[in-house]
Amino acid sequence: MSPQSPSDPRGTVETVFRMESPRIIAGVTRIVRDVGIAEELAQDALVAALEQWPRDGVPGNPGAWLMTTARRRAVDLVRRRENYARKLQEIGRSLDTTAPPEEPADPEDIDDDLLRLVFTTCHPVLSAEARIALTLRLLGGLTTAEIARAFLVPEPTIAQRVVRAKRTLATRNVAFEVPYGAEREARLADVLDVIYLVFNEGYAATAGDDWLRPGLCEDALRLARVLSGLMPKEPEVHALASLLEFQASRTATRTGPTGEPVLLEDQNRRRWNRMLIARGIQALARADATRTGAPGPYALQAAIAACHAHAHTYEETDWASIATLYGLLAVRAPSPVVELNRAVAVSRAEGPRPALEIIDALTDEPALRDYHLLPSVRGDLLARLGRTAEARTEFERAAGLARNARERELLAARLRSLPTR
Repeated sequence: MSPQSPSDPRGTVETVFRMESPRIIAGVTRIVRDVGIAEELAQDALVAALEQWPRDGVPGNPGAWLMTTARRRAVDLVRRRENYARKLQEIGRSLDTTAPPEEPADPEDIDDDLLRLVFTTCHPVLSAEARIALTLRLLGGLTTAEIARAFLVPEPTIAQRVVRAKRTLATRNVAFEVPYGAEREARLADVLDVIYLVFNEGYAATAGDDWLRPGLCEDALRLARVLSGLMPKEPEVHALASLLEFQASRTATRTGPTGEPVLLEDQNRRRWNRMLIARGIQALARADATRTGAPGPYALQAAIAACHAHAHTYEETDWASIATLYGLLAVRAPSPVVELNRAVAVSRAEGPRPALEIIDALTDEPALRDYHLLPSVRGDLLARLGRTAEARTEFERAAGLARNARERELLAARLRSLPTR
């Protein structure tokens, strides 16, 4: 996130709220036990900040101010309910001594509201699509437009999923908890998916002025690490942690001095975080040690990330192995985006011509119709084949589709770099 000037309190409010809203919603959900109401109370705190901060100045700890305001409103709401006496005992008689409700004593229990929020919104009473959309909305702080972008589906579809999901959780009285045993395992796949998607939104924001949202990456990586300790026998949990460690190791080199994106081939690998790479290697080894069958999707993606981490230069990258791993991933978890990534790997391993054949097979794919990376990759392949006019058309289309300002600038620069004839 770009820092906001103290003279811009409204910008500060919006920036802090986007960073802190997942924790606020999780903390308030612990009190009201309803994620929909918790989101509304968080929004109420945002409105209060927009009213007060321009007038009174930005508080020293704006995140804590928002949390306190939202929690006070939650306490007031609970006190107004008909079951006042019982709820009052749960939340305590003073905001300063507010404590979480009693939870079952269990050696696997974990006191982490964000993780509770993930497991709660990934409850099986919701469809898989609704679980992921709602968690991205609450945990990632993503707008419906950003979630639709991640899913490659229409925005109204996501809006309906989110509204229905919140209503279902409320009417079914779903507990705010990290479940145990078989119930935890049943929700695991969706939990891993949303953690991964939240990390991706932080790693390459789909919209806005900033290329990176580090807070989302940090939250997702922390949750993946917590899950690794919580479920040590689950190979895909370790594999996801490995993947995120590898990806996070490159964060410092992914933007330039003014926040502009720096592509993988141009990154200074000496600045990659070697500690995170070591953690990624260790987590991948744990995934391999606990797996009894074929590698899962996150294990394959972690192996791809490991190939990049082991290459000291871009030219030393084992693109043949990466292309093979993407081929396995396309079988294990087929999707148009996986095929697009496979095409990039093939272009480096075998040249642009066979990669263009893969890309051309995706041009009529409905899910990629408005996905800016498809014409971007196609433009790069055409440029490498000397088909400059066609490449120019593709880069222009990609820039028109990109919603992130930094990506648009990158595509515009790529367009300017093409030969004029």
